[in-house]
Amino acid sequence: MNKDLLYKKETVYKKLGKEVTAAAFEYCEGYKSFLDSSKTEREAVSTAIAMLSAKGYREYTLGDKVKAGDKLYYNNRGKNLFAFSIGSESIRNGIRITASHIDAPRIDLKQCPLYEEGGIAYFKTHYYGGIRKYQWVATPLSLHGVIITKDGKTVNVCVGEDESDPVFYISDLLPHLGYEQAKLPLDSAIKGEQLNVILGNIPEDEEDSVKNAVLTLIADKYGITEEDFFSSELCVVPAAKARDIGFDRSLIGSYGHDDRVCAYPSLTALLESEDSTHTLMCVLADKEETGSDGVSGMQSDLILDIIDSIANSFGVSSALVRANSKCLSADVCCGYDPNFPEVFEKMNTSFVGCGAVFTKYTGARGKSSTNDANPEFIAWLRAAMEANNVVWQSGELGKVDAGGGGTVAKFISKHNIETIDLGVALLAMHAPYELAAKVDVYETHKAIKAFYNFD
Repeated sequence: MNKDLLYKKETVYKKLGKEVTAAAFEYCEGYKSFLDSSKTEREAVSTAIAMLSAKGYREYTLGDKVKAGDKLYYNNRGKNLFAFSIGSESIRNGIRITASHIDAPRIDLKQCPLYEEGGIAYFKTHYYGGIRKYQWVATPLSLHGVIITKDGKTVNVCVGEDESDPVFYISDLLPHLGYEQAKLPLDSAIKGEQLNVILGNIPEDEEDSVKNAVLTLIADKYGITEEDFFSSELCVVPAAKARDIGFDRSLIGSYGHDDRVCAYPSLTALLESEDSTHTLMCVLADKEETGSDGVSGMQSDLILDIIDSIANSFGVSSALVRANSKCLSADVCCGYDPNFPEVFEKMNTSFVGCGAVFTKYTGARGKSSTNDANPEFIAWLRAAMEANNVVWQSGELGKVDAGGGGTVAKFISKHNIETIDLGVALLAMHAPYELAAKVDVYETHKAIKAFYNFD
């Protein structure tokens, strides 16, 4: 039997050896810093703009004329970013696009959040995205976001990240009294309305409330009133930092790998592709975890407006540009977890440590609500990966009837842009602390760079 005829998933360590492992470890130091500075989409946009500006990118306004060699970014309301460089070849050849999302599952504050019960002040919350509610109790949490006052002043909030900061907490029921709770399914043992964040316990004076005392502290620090919460965007996220996992430090544990683990490689690949002849675009999107709706999600027509504006600068039809464009929907896939083998089909799942993951289709059960990539595009990508010595694998979101999920791919491909999902295999996806292999993060960076530059 000719073994060259067989397809076999192998680890990056086996295929490329110690040299690439060392490079991956070095690369991921920057990634860990990105994670710690980017726990919300607003923070991720600010961090990305700083990285782009350091490489000569400047802000773009819709309608601005562009020319070959321009390096630009469009900041959409501080929550969604389009970075692009104009190549030397004709724009008729299309744009190489990557699209990653920078929002992550979390717990948002309600519009009227502050209340008191039983001598404790709390924030009422409404969780964001697909969380498993039981994972968010009895763990240190931090508060991030912005408050916009009536006079238009922006107040930035970040409490719980500095070692000298207090952290926040959602209580759980003690096991001594949790007999009935323990009988409930995981999804209903903790209710959404029980995810109330503890803020304090000391009243302002003997006759006053704890709520008033906490509101006074907040007002003194930020200069706001209770009504200002209505025009705020505040969320609660894990207070933990990104850390190496395991004796060999091969894994990274962090909040927000999904999908900043693809956003960072997309951005760094763009910054390292200064000599590309192609026009490149890196999209950092918001709202993916809740359906990609709204002005900062990928269902917005903003991507069409930007492509139209670029095409108009060269007198070319934007429809032609889109027809010749290619896109990587850079998003994560689930990695095989030996603790829960029953939900995976091993022949078609991705494995941690085996490189970047191409996911031909996502969706649920009967491929419902998916982009299903064309084989011609996949063959082109295979050639690009081989030419650039990228270790890659195929993946699928579990067994056919086990569940499923989606990405932004279908929202881009509907504009007549060839699209496929590419990303990193994660363990414990959507948990407050997810796991990714360093070599997979680095191979994803290499894969995106190959996609940007392959002829």
